Amino acid sequence: MPVRRIRMLMAWVGLALAPAALAAQTTPVVPQTGTMALEGTMKTFYRGVNKLVVTTVDGMDHVYQFTKDLVVHGGKESGEKALEGMHEGAMVVIHYTIETGEPTVREIDRVSDAGFEVTEARVVRIERGRKLITVRFGDGRTETFQLTERAAAEAPAELETAHTGDTRVVIYFKDEKGQKVVHYFKKAS
Repeated sequence: MPVRRIRMLMAWVGLALAPAALAAQTTPVVPQTGTMALEGTMKTFYRGVNKLVVTTVDGMDHVYQFTKDLVVHGGKESGEKALEGMHEGAMVVIHYTIETGEPTVREIDRVSDAGFEVTEARVVRIERGRKLITVRFGDGRTETFQLTERAAAEAPAELETAHTGDTRVVIYFKDEKGQKVVHYFKKAS
């Protein structure tokens, strides 16, 4: 077979395989659903357009839409009035949904201003239905915390199936009427 014909055949094979190669490199976009949580620091908020800016732990600024019925745990006021007292750099946990392509904040936990405590322990059991998490501390004692409805819903599925005592978590909780209530927790890095 002449060299020219071999080159022509290779070119046709390359052209035929190119769309498959491009498709294999493209990562499909998987839409996120449900409520997600993100920790960061408050940067600023814009009342007129119902937007707030939060700097996440990775150093990125994120802009979020917030609703008029915004719930702010740890604020003296409700809704957007609770945001007025927040200072730049305040530690927060943002609970948001993505429904129309834009992240919308439904709830904010004012971690640094509202008496939230942060602790680290190993997961013993998560009971999403009963809204409970049982953890074991480094000194060997175990404790069961109540989860808020949102924290129970946001609990990563892999933590429920993890081997007992293997997975470390960071818990953000608050004493509410004598009961320790977890508003947010995440896998420790």
